[in-house]
Amino acid sequence: MHVVAVVAMEGVVPFDLSTPCEVFGRVRLPGGRAGYQVRVCGVTREVSAGAFDLRVRCGLEELTRADTIILPGVAEASAVVPEALLRAVRAAAASGARVASICTGAFLLAATGLLDGRRATTHWLATDELARRHPAIRVDPKVLYVDEGQFLTSAGAAAALDLCLHMVRLDYGSAVAADTARLSVMPLERDGGQSQFILHEPPAPDGSSLEPLLRWIEESLDKPLTLEDIARRAALSVRTLSRRFREQTGTTPLQWLLRARVRRAQQLLETTGHSVESIAARVGFGSPTAFREHFQRLVTTSPQAYRRAFRAAPIKANGAIRPQSSALTMNPSPDDPGRLLMAR
Repeated sequence: MHVVAVVAMEGVVPFDLSTPCEVFGRVRLPGGRAGYQVRVCGVTREVSAGAFDLRVRCGLEELTRADTIILPGVAEASAVVPEALLRAVRAAAASGARVASICTGAFLLAATGLLDGRRATTHWLATDELARRHPAIRVDPKVLYVDEGQFLTSAGAAAALDLCLHMVRLDYGSAVAADTARLSVMPLERDGGQSQFILHEPPAPDGSSLEPLLRWIEESLDKPLTLEDIARRAALSVRTLSRRFREQTGTTPLQWLLRARVRRAQQLLETTGHSVESIAARVGFGSPTAFREHFQRLVTTSPQAYRRAFRAAPIKANGAIRPQSSALTMNPSPDDPGRLLMAR
């Protein structure tokens, strides 16, 4: 089984510690088997977590047996990182373990030297300080997370969910990740250009007045639908349709249609060998060029690069799959006021 070791250092942020425990701990593979075994490992057996103290079951020796190591944020980014932790993380990385940081946990990972020469991110309030302290790291303050293959870093709070679900998808594919996302009640497609790679059901609760219409659109993605076609199907005027869409989905009918087409394209790129041209036609784009342009804008990568990164891999008998190397990142718009809500 894929073992995830979550490190609890003095001053650990409880949210950052609990997020990977909950996300990875709830992953279930087809048939109900657990996808991960999660262990919380302390630098010492008793750790202060601000409002309360923790007593952990495992020590740093467990890092040598971990497939993935998570370094949560700490309340004081300037805190001295224990040498024992630095040695343990370096040794595990040298043995091939994947190492990820959450929020200010990037400072712990940076202290190991493993991020030198790589891109990384952290909480937006701390990116300047990370860059100042570690000039060898290319700090990107505008992303939810950065995947550099063996080493991954995320911004604060909700970005930890994005990062953990991303790793689940790399390990076990989109279907398992989507089921995990639903358990986390995690919105995985954000406005403002914050593209998400996880496929999920449209944001329409059962019983909403638009639900039948949304399902019909999902079943008609290959057709050249217009705003008038959608309004006619709903037996509403274009103006009333647009108002209800905005109220119930937070976007316009045509934008929802476009995102639905891209979601379907993501699924086909992951699960089939169809060409990009064939997928463009199957999801209702007028031309492969239009498809590539819209896909690039919403997902922030090309269809071919997306397929290389997220094509479903077979699950090994022991359930452990080494992560693929990927340079894909989540790029929020710097002008989006909602961006600050994604970080603590």
